[in-house]
Amino acid sequence: MRKFIPILFLFASTLVFAADEPTRLSAEVLWQLQRVGSPVVSPDGSQVVVPVTTYPEDGGDAISRLWLLTVDGDVLQQPLTAEGGSASAPVFSPDGSRLAFIRKRDKEDAPQVHVMPMRGPGEASKLTDVPTGVSALRWAGKHIYFVSNVWPEMTSDEMAEKLEADKESKLSAKVWNAMPYSHWDSWVSEDRQNHLYRIPDTGGEVEALTLPSGHQLSRVDVDASDYDVSPDGTKLAFVADGGDGPVYTNEDIFLLEIGSGKTVNVTEDNPAPDDLPKFSPDGRQLAFSRQHIAGFYADQVKLMIHELQSGKSRMVHRDWDRSAEGLVWASDSKGMYGAIDDEGTRRVYYLPLNGDAPVRITDKTDFGQLSIAKNGTVVAQNQSAVYPGRIVQIDVDRGTMRRLEEFNDDILDDVLLGTYESVSYAGADGDPIQMWVHYPPGFDPDKEYPLFLLIHGGPHGAMTDGFHYRWNAQTFASWGFVTAWPNFHGSTGFGQAFADSINPDWASKPYADVIAAAEWLMDKPWIDAKRTVAGGGSYGGYLSTILLGRENPFNALMIHAAVYDMYAQTSADFAVHEQRFGPYWERPEIYQEISPHLYADRFNTPSLIIHGQNDLRVPVGQAFELFRALQLRDIDSRLVYYPDENHWILTRANSLHWYDEVRQWVERYAAPGSK
Repeated sequence: MRKFIPILFLFASTLVFAADEPTRLSAEVLWQLQRVGSPVVSPDGSQVVVPVTTYPEDGGDAISRLWLLTVDGDVLQQPLTAEGGSASAPVFSPDGSRLAFIRKRDKEDAPQVHVMPMRGPGEASKLTDVPTGVSALRWAGKHIYFVSNVWPEMTSDEMAEKLEADKESKLSAKVWNAMPYSHWDSWVSEDRQNHLYRIPDTGGEVEALTLPSGHQLSRVDVDASDYDVSPDGTKLAFVADGGDGPVYTNEDIFLLEIGSGKTVNVTEDNPAPDDLPKFSPDGRQLAFSRQHIAGFYADQVKLMIHELQSGKSRMVHRDWDRSAEGLVWASDSKGMYGAIDDEGTRRVYYLPLNGDAPVRITDKTDFGQLSIAKNGTVVAQNQSAVYPGRIVQIDVDRGTMRRLEEFNDDILDDVLLGTYESVSYAGADGDPIQMWVHYPPGFDPDKEYPLFLLIHGGPHGAMTDGFHYRWNAQTFASWGFVTAWPNFHGSTGFGQAFADSINPDWASKPYADVIAAAEWLMDKPWIDAKRTVAGGGSYGGYLSTILLGRENPFNALMIHAAVYDMYAQTSADFAVHEQRFGPYWERPEIYQEISPHLYADRFNTPSLIIHGQNDLRVPVGQAFELFRALQLRDIDSRLVYYPDENHWILTRANSLHWYDEVRQWVERYAAPGSK
């Protein structure tokens, strides 16, 4: 494990001599890469199936296919599904002989369950014909389980008729009597609900599971982690709203004996979210996650174990100052493996249930999307700042990994990469701040380079040692900049107190940390303090706008999807501090102190403003309001507006344009390259 990054650094440096005009990690290269998804290992640990997505150069729809890998290396990578449409969410049958997955063909209106044999030749066959489509597959016993977003009072035929009528209708109005009305980039229909269903794995009648219970899954963002089925197929655990408020939900874990229609709320004593139910392989325990502070989405996540026979729940590793996330059960039901956000790196840990402390298994680079076989074989997705997602087998005893595929090697073999390292500096209150620093290809410490300081979103989250397609630090560095990502106060993975230290004051400590990062870097002999720029998106855009109203050392800023006006942000699906600390009419002092728009009279830094029309998390009016203020103050500013993008820039053509706009702006105020 420890040899991995130094080897990559050596690999990158040797390319300097191997090519006269080497290719750098440009935005164009990012879009040539195949994006490797979450692996699923077969029950016997011999096979791995992974979805892989490619993006045509002509800008057409993404193509997602399933690929087969083998743990013993006999099959390096072999396509299981043909091109055309999309295939995703693979799940093995309990005996490993078949594979179910979701496919949506080019001319189909809704994705459906397909099943194919894994032990011999045979084509995939469509198992469902659900008008509202399927998502979130699981396979337990002799049934395949899925979620569908339905009109609960309608039959399947009535739903099909309504969908057809809606497609032909010219009516675009949407009506709500209660929240939620939106989520990230989608409008939420008040008339539809997410419910669980199952179908025999050989086909037959679809059976409604949660609909008779009177409970529905969340109206937004539902996936397979929101429910689980006991190994014997008799019990269902799912997440539903256990609260009674008109605006804020309280996610609880409900247990259902399949066929009874009766549910038990096993977490009704907790006013904050309970989530991610997972039955143990022996069927005796149910693991779930718990937070304790309602309205604080980054509250530390604790592992809970519910004993099914006694009906009692207990917390595991109460004093561990990390969030228990990305969990899968060990095959012996005595513990769980997790992908843990840990001081700027997502590491694999083993969490024993016998009272012993968590054990760290991996060290360098990021790991996630764990999948475990009945024999204990663990596979995962692995990535770093200098290579995209790969599929690996992890030796959990030795902490080593072995790669199982070669996706993207043909492209990256010809790409000249820079190097990067983790550093620490003193931030607000003298606290140590971890920061990733990226150096351009061919970096010479005896020369001076411009600085592009990047500010991550959230604010609760962290920039870990992973590969970012939308904000790729190595791509920015390839332009001739030293780039850096500080994990300022509020970032996760550094303990509960550190994450919560910025609430409700979102501005002061992160601002101090960003300024301290800039000063730390500008003090280095290889940084030209006269060529500095900074920027970020979402909360990073917010903090960039805070910089606008305060002293800062930057020649220019780039501000993407920024929360500029805290009052206007209450029109979004996320209103910052409202649930935890009260709305602005109850706590006006909070919003007056941290809303950037109230300090517009101090703005004096040239700024590039970027936003998408379909952004419902930070509504686009924020960008127009900010741009108007800059223009009124006669500050050099540029507004880039994407009428068909959301909080992120996701399409190929617009992403290439975005990178080009950012490059032109930062180069205008900080000439690239060494001097």
